[in-house]
Amino acid sequence: MTDVRPLSLLCELTYRCNLQCPYCYNPLDLDGYRDELDTATWQRVIGEAADMGIVQLGFSGGEPTLRRDLPTLISSAARRGLYTNLITQGTFLDDGRIAELAAAGLDHIQISLQAPERELADEIAGTVVHDRKLDAIARVQKSAIALTLNCVLHRNNHDSMAAVIELAAAFGVRKLELANVQFYGWAYRNRGGLMPTREQVAHGLQVATDAKRRFAGQMEIVYVLPDYFEDRPKACMHGWGRAFMTVAPNGKTMPCPGAAAISSLTFDNVRERGLAQIWSQSSAFTTYRGTDWMPDPCRSCERREIDWGGCRCQAFALTGNAAAVDPACALSPDHDIILALRETGDRHPTLVPRRMREVAAPAVGVGRSAIPEM
Repeated sequence: MTDVRPLSLLCELTYRCNLQCPYCYNPLDLDGYRDELDTATWQRVIGEAADMGIVQLGFSGGEPTLRRDLPTLISSAARRGLYTNLITQGTFLDDGRIAELAAAGLDHIQISLQAPERELADEIAGTVVHDRKLDAIARVQKSAIALTLNCVLHRNNHDSMAAVIELAAAFGVRKLELANVQFYGWAYRNRGGLMPTREQVAHGLQVATDAKRRFAGQMEIVYVLPDYFEDRPKACMHGWGRAFMTVAPNGKTMPCPGAAAISSLTFDNVRERGLAQIWSQSSAFTTYRGTDWMPDPCRSCERREIDWGGCRCQAFALTGNAAAVDPACALSPDHDIILALRETGDRHPTLVPRRMREVAAPAVGVGRSAIPEM
């Protein structure tokens, strides 16, 4: 058994989505996740999460509002006292849907915004949705559900950051997350075209710092620096297998949403094992939990129980070894990889849109809202 318990569970209900954002963290093999968990299985998982002492539940995707059973799942979580957060791009949030989710007990909605300008936002999304997103923001603001606005920053929209802040302020948003792209899944596939410049990152930090001061007491602004531009890694997920769990649409259970890319690990499925057993016994969770697995310089570093060795997914993506020192750390023998990447990137990239081919028939408990390849 382990002496740590998870605090948060991310339920990735579906990878279907009507957007084609090139920075999506979802895995490249989207078609491999068509066999979505049914309603009853998700309800069992939610109950097991509550029994484990998990306090927060996130519903994400893909686009989770494509699941017709979303209100049922939110209600199951609310009845067990779990704080519920819907992570959505917002295009299906009309007044009826919002009222339905509120009645089910939803506590919080996070809506993503591609850019403040319609033309750029729709270009990034790969479809015309910007005005619908703005409409959804306004509708949620009129409801009793708390709202966070999120904008993933990359080379193509970084210079619009100040306008994003002004847009959020105009809507009366209380919390704004400005998160530089993290390179997993489709974002890693498109890294060359998404990598911000050093100048953009530095300017963005200054814009965020000034805005935090200007909107203090009115709007909380979180600016997340990109790992590739720091000299010490973040405590990814507060440490591998220490606080977070993610269940993918097909039931695969992981310590974080990007972990599926680590081909050297085998991930258990909630169809075959209980959530608590996976947490305490699955090798995918225990292999990099704590500090015993760490090589030097992590093992002897005074920050080893602060950053917990950094990101295992990032280490695997950049070195092919999930047990390597995170190259984002200046002490890593592979830090030169990061230094080189800071200076590279195609100034005129051809980004590969995130796409999922049409699903012929929905899984049990899933709405027939399959999104065709566009």
